[in-house]
Formats: sequence, structure tokens, C-alpha cells
Amino acid sequence: MGKAEILRFGNVGYRDVYNPTAPFVDNGITYIAARTESREVETDSQVWFFKEENDGVWYHDPVLPTFPLQDPFIARVNHELVFGGVRFPVGNRSWRTDFYRGKDISDLEKFAEGPLGMKDIRIIELPNGEVGVFTRPMGEIGGRGTIGFMTINSLDLLGNADLMSADLIKGQFTEEEWGGVNAAYVLNDKELGVLGHFAHFSEDENGNLLKHYYAMVFKINYLTRKASPIKIIAKRKDFPPGEAKRSPELDDVVLSGGFVFLGDGNVELYVGLSDARVGKIVMKNPFLE
Repeated sequence: MGKAEILRFGNVGYRDVYNPTAPFVDNGITYIAARTESREVETDSQVWFFKEENDGVWYHDPVLPTFPLQDPFIARVNHELVFGGVRFPVGNRSWRTDFYRGKDISDLEKFAEGPLGMKDIRIIELPNGEVGVFTRPMGEIGGRGTIGFMTINSLDLLGNADLMSADLIKGQFTEEEWGGVNAAYVLNDKELGVLGHFAHFSEDENGNLLKHYYAMVFKINYLTRKASPIKIIAKRKDFPPGEAKRSPELDDVVLSGGFVFLGDGNVELYVGLSDARVGKIVMKNPFLE
């Protein structure tokens, strides 16, 4: 494992910044999208876009739109920017995933939303021209959270797709574990590399509930739906110490954001840390092993 650091953010006031995307280029400028909110609550969540300046700090770009979402993600499909995040529950309604599309960040418009209660929906443009969709049903179908996969012929069909009918990937989690996809990458004409999270609960000696989230990867043949075993690639202890939104509950939380492929056999992994910070770590490309 290589160098790990906690990123610095500016123009954020009192808000924490966490659960980022990996850096991506929009109109020639490199941005990170990340979740921002007050330390004490989750009801004022917003996704902001940040760009890095010469001092190594990522500053909020106030010219770009903000979105009342959590846990953002980015994809490119047919030369369009696709952006999304989790809309926080209002009243008795559960959370759901909103999707936006446009030629760039300033052009984004909502075009689809996922089923009530489903987070971790991710899309990827496939080599055969279709769109792959990763899902995360819970409850009767998915328990605490199981990963599913399906394909659609076009991004235009996402809003009407029956995401609850996606093929489930069996054997990745026990009944007490759960996980989801955070980003996906085309490896070759048949295989996708998947970055996600693996999670479970425990209790400490005082009866406090503890959440454990780890960064993980696996590969999947999108034609046969056959997936490799999950491999955990990063835990909270791999990063410098830092604050947590709630301690000790969230002390051991790493939520995957995305990879930057460095071209030398290494990657930069961007993650959220303890629902309060953004971390980056350099490691060998796990999809090459």
C-alpha cells in the first residue's frame, strides 16, 4: 500500500466534506463532486463540485450548480455526463437515487430516479453499446443489501427499467453483511472491474453499535453475469486518523468513491472516511492481480 492522505477542502464554511467521486474532467477542468453537510445532522446534505488549486486545497466552485443529494457518482455514456446521488428521505418516504444528464456540469437535468429505498445504483457504458446497471435491492429480495446487475439498450430507458428484476450476484455476502457498487470500469470486451463497499455491524463492550465499511473490488463478466470473489482493498486504519461524524459508531468506515488509473500499474483510490473526511491512497491496480 502506498501513500495515504486526507484531502483538504476550502470555501466550505462549517460543513464536512466526504463520500466523493474520483476526480474527473469537465470542460478541461478537473473536479471532485462530494457530499457536504453539517456535522450534527444529515438533513442539510448537498453535493458540491470542487477544483484543486496550486496550494493543494480543493475549493468549492460557487459558479457550478449544487444538488440536494448525498453520495454522488459520475459516469460517461455516449459522450454525455451522467451524474447522480441519493435524495434524502422527506417525511415518511424512503431515500431514492436521482439521475441527471447533460453535456457538462452546468447543463445537468434530471431524467430518471430509482426505486424507493434503493441506493448504490450505478451505470456504465458497455463495449457492445448497451448500458450496464448495477442495483442494490434490500429487504425481501436483497436482505441487508445485495448487488444486482442488468443491461438496458439505452440511457433513455433507465427511468422505466424494472431495477428490482436485475440478476442478483450470489454468494458475496452473508445474512449479516451487505454491500454495494460505487463505481465500475470496462476492463476488456467482456469484463467489468467493480469498486464497491463491504459492510457489517458489531457492538463494543459498552453495547454501542459499530458500523464497519471497507473498500472492495471484484470483476464481473457482463455477458455471463459470472463474478469473481470480493477482495477488500482498504480499511480505515490504512488512512491517517481523523474525526468521525459520530464516534465510536462511524470510526471504522471507508466508503469507496472511485479510482484514478495512473498508467504505471498503480491507482489512486478516493474514499469517504468516517462520514466526515475524504481520503486518497495509492495502491497497485487491484484489477491486474
